[in-house]
Amino acid sequence: MSRNKNGNLVWRLLRKNISVWQIAGYALANLAGLSIVLCALRFYGDVSDTFNSDDSFVRKDYLVISKKVSALNAIGAGAETTFSAAEVEKLNSQPWVRNTGTFTAANFNVYMSVNFQGKGMSTYMFLESIPDEFLDVSPEEWSFDPSRPEVPIIMSKDYLTLYNFGFAATRGMPQISETLMARVPIKLTLSGTGGRMEVPARIVGFSSRLNTLAAPQEFIDWANRCFSPEVAAADPSRLIVEVNSPGDPAIERYMQRNGYEIAGDKADSSKAGYFLTLVTVIVAAIGGIISLLAFFILMLSIFLLLQKNRRKLHDLMLLGYSPGQTARPYNTLVITVNVTVFVLSVVLTELGASWWRPRMEDMGIAQGSPWPAVCAGALITLVVTVANLLTIRRLVRRNF
Repeated sequence: MSRNKNGNLVWRLLRKNISVWQIAGYALANLAGLSIVLCALRFYGDVSDTFNSDDSFVRKDYLVISKKVSALNAIGAGAETTFSAAEVEKLNSQPWVRNTGTFTAANFNVYMSVNFQGKGMSTYMFLESIPDEFLDVSPEEWSFDPSRPEVPIIMSKDYLTLYNFGFAATRGMPQISETLMARVPIKLTLSGTGGRMEVPARIVGFSSRLNTLAAPQEFIDWANRCFSPEVAAADPSRLIVEVNSPGDPAIERYMQRNGYEIAGDKADSSKAGYFLTLVTVIVAAIGGIISLLAFFILMLSIFLLLQKNRRKLHDLMLLGYSPGQTARPYNTLVITVNVTVFVLSVVLTELGASWWRPRMEDMGIAQGSPWPAVCAGALITLVVTVANLLTIRRLVRRNF
């Protein structure tokens, strides 16, 4: 008798005691759990670009930190507003901190002059530098050579917006795009106790992260030595911190406990990303628990089924059937149900994605790839199926 015929005979013998309702209950529970997990992963995948984008409101963030300034600081009686080396080291040791950089301020006077289309503008200005790894733009000209001192500057995008729609619109000055601004010649007049010097400068990039005018570290160090040689290097008044868990409540608690402030609305915006990540994890965990309960439902159903067919299985063993041949009908049933559940879960997930995708596109969020969620679902199905098969094999061998 062929293998297929043997399998058919065993199946016809054992299927009479199979409860369709129990199998359907397992399938529906597993379908619900797996669909929830895949929807959570699919949704997270659709917003993953938003997490990683530099202009995203939920991205992994860089926080610019300073100390609070009180009214007493105006008369020189307030608390120190700079960060000591011990405070920087303590901050850098926090579990949510990846890296910490310091702002180096210019200890000399900076007078900036701009002449564009016959109209000029000049003002006292400030310059700062930070380590290059904290910059969100990487211009090719980001270097300084004292032998040909043209100073590259990275400007905050907010400054250009303020000029175009606050200053230029009311003073009859031309509005300037980022591309055009990079071509406008700038003259810096540097002065201090070490002398006075005029150097050309040029805007080489615009930052969404930094609310400052940033110059290369080499330039700030060189100019501080030349124009303020008697001024010792001061402790930084601002820090830039790369955090690995934006929106973590521990960040806000640490800031309040130490009297620190976070520039702008970075703390509030980062909470959105933290909350979204937390909700995604919770939803996926709920789906995983449902799938795990469905797994136990199936195992209980198979155990009861084996108990009902105990006499038949014992007789099959006496007739020479191996435990593998005896368990094959149950294995086939489990594989068929799990594959069907996986396919239906993918379909339901895509139906859900088709509902939220237009709403996300209206918010400017691009669609992510569905394949990470599909691969995760396939892996979960494979793990559950292998666990099912191993459990069935163990039950058959143990009881018969």
